[in-house]
Amino acid sequence: MFGNPQYPTYQVFLALLIAALIAGFIMPLWIRLLKIEGIGQQIRADGPQRHLVKAGTPTMGGVVILLAVVLTCLIMCKPTFELLLAIGATLATGALGLFDDITKVVQSRSLGLTPSGKMAGLTLIVVVFFVLAVNFCDVQPVIAFPGGFAIDLGILTTTFMAGGMEIQIPWLYLIFVFLLLAGMSNAVNLTDGLDGLAGGTVMMAMLVMAAICFIRDDINLAMFCASCAGGCIGFLWFNAYPASIFMGDTGSLALGGGLAAVAILTNTEVISLVVGALFIVETLSVMIQVVSFKATGKRVFLMAPLHHHFEKKGWAETTVVIRFWIVSAACGALGLALFFQLG
Repeated sequence: MFGNPQYPTYQVFLALLIAALIAGFIMPLWIRLLKIEGIGQQIRADGPQRHLVKAGTPTMGGVVILLAVVLTCLIMCKPTFELLLAIGATLATGALGLFDDITKVVQSRSLGLTPSGKMAGLTLIVVVFFVLAVNFCDVQPVIAFPGGFAIDLGILTTTFMAGGMEIQIPWLYLIFVFLLLAGMSNAVNLTDGLDGLAGGTVMMAMLVMAAICFIRDDINLAMFCASCAGGCIGFLWFNAYPASIFMGDTGSLALGGGLAAVAILTNTEVISLVVGALFIVETLSVMIQVVSFKATGKRVFLMAPLHHHFEKKGWAETTVVIRFWIVSAACGALGLALFFQLG
C-alpha cells in the first residue's frame, strides 16, 4: 500500500488525487485515438435538436475512468475480498456497457444492446456478486433504516453444499439486491444525457460513500470510492460543456454498479437511495412518461429523462447541469446525515 497507513484520511485524499491525475493524463490520448479511429457518439433522433451537433463526439470515456480506478486501487489499497468484489462488480457492469457502446458504434445507431440483452447481462452480474457478498463478505440480508428500524429479508433462505462449502441464498434479499444494483446502473445511465451531468453527480455521490466507508473504518472501500470520484474529476475536465468526450455506457453502468456494490457491502442500501436520489428521480421520470403515454396518449413531461424536460422549458444545458449538481450535493448531505441515524 502506498502512503502511511497511520494517516487514513491522507490515504483517501491521495487516492482521489491519483485517480484524477491518471484520468486527466490519459484522457487526451484516448480522445485522440478515438478521433483517429472515427469512434463517436450516436445521437437520438428524437432527442433535443440542439444535441445533434454533438454527433461524432468521442465516447467510451468510461474506459479511462475505470483504468484510473483500477490503477489507483492497485497502488493504494490492500486486496481485501470486499474491495475485489466491489471492483469486480464495477468492471463487470463496465464491460457490459462497453459491449453496448461498441454495438452502437458498429451499427451506427443510438441504441446498442436490446433491453432484454442488457438485463440478462445485469442479472448474471448481480447473481454472482450476490452469492459472493452474502457468503464470503458477511453481508447480512437485513435492510437498515435511519432510526434503528430494520427489515429482515433472510426469512426465505435456501442452504446447500457446493464444493464442501455451505452456500446460502436469501431469496427476498436477492430480489432487493437485483433491484438496487441493476436499477442504479440503469439510473446513472439514464442520467448521462448532458455534458458533465453524470460525471458531476456521480462524483458527489461517491465522495459521500467514501466518507461513509471511512467512518465505518473500511479504508479500502473508502479509497475505492475516492478513486471513482477522482476518475470522474479527471474525466470532467474534458466532459464539461462543450464536451470533448462522453463517458458512454461503459462509464455510466460501471459507476452506478460500483455505487450500489459499495452500498450492499456496507449495508447502507437505504442511505445509497437517498445519496443517489437524483438518479432515481431521473429513472422515475422515464417510467412515468412511458406509462402515461401508453395509458392516456399524453406525456407528463415535455421530454424524458427529466433533464431534457428542463431543456425543453428553455433552460440552458449548463444551467440544468449546475442545478442538478446542487440537488445531488443536497441529497448527498442528507444521506450522510441519515447515516448517523442508522441503528
